[in-house]
Amino acid sequence: MVRISVSSGRVWRVMPVALGFLAALMCLDPARASDDEDEEAPKTGPRQPNIYLDYNTQYTSVPPNTLAVGFRTFVSPIPAAAQVVTLNAPLTIDLTERFSVYGGVSASTARSDFSPWSSMTLDSWNVGFNADVIQQDNKTVTVISTLTRSINSAPGLGSTSNQTVVELDYGLDEDQTRGLLAGTRLTAVWVDSPLAKVEPAFVAYLGGYYQWSNNWKLSGRFGIQNFGGAEIAGGLIRAKAFTQPTVRLDLERMDDNDNRLFGASVEVAWTPAPLVQFTLRTPLYAVRN
Repeated sequence: MVRISVSSGRVWRVMPVALGFLAALMCLDPARASDDEDEEAPKTGPRQPNIYLDYNTQYTSVPPNTLAVGFRTFVSPIPAAAQVVTLNAPLTIDLTERFSVYGGVSASTARSDFSPWSSMTLDSWNVGFNADVIQQDNKTVTVISTLTRSINSAPGLGSTSNQTVVELDYGLDEDQTRGLLAGTRLTAVWVDSPLAKVEPAFVAYLGGYYQWSNNWKLSGRFGIQNFGGAEIAGGLIRAKAFTQPTVRLDLERMDDNDNRLFGASVEVAWTPAPLVQFTLRTPLYAVRN
């Protein structure tokens, strides 16, 4: 999600946004014949894909005069602090160990200093994929791309967004229980109204992770976000371009096959006031290898 502090400005005419990208790279190793040494090994059945609802609950604290754009929804700016609780449960299928697809809907409720908690309503649908496009020795490059369309937005504030993450995982040991991370995240937003224009937001980050023998895993990512600015209502509301830091910490519990059993994360993005997002993930498996 992109976080943007906003201020008033003069009326500008703008053209509709013509911005789009969706990268999908997948390099899967071809099937290999068994070696002679494996001919006497016990035969096993084909691997079944993991099928599960990747249920997550998200709490976001938004400072006053902040525009939150991107993943799942388009939130208009108000001169008061707000809190948003979002429930999301995309159906996820791990087709192989290196490629997954997912899709679902999310619902949210919100309150501000001016209003009580609203009713929980559907606010968006999303589809996407997760692919390990390069996997060599202890190096893995992963691409995660999510396309989101808002539902029941305020008139003129409906939006479609794409968020794509490219991350390099460099393992420091054979089992990759500890390693270094480097990545980028690009968010592009298309607003329905021709009087609204949102420039892309780009994040570059570095980090690392450590997984204990009991399969608890801690990850940290520290980066810089650059946002190109935005205009709403033909320039009556303007968001200035900025470059600010971001921090994200993840705590996960994995099983012996690296399937996630539980996850908790906290992310802080300065806009320049800090916007805080806390997420709990509890996957509900129908099939788990």
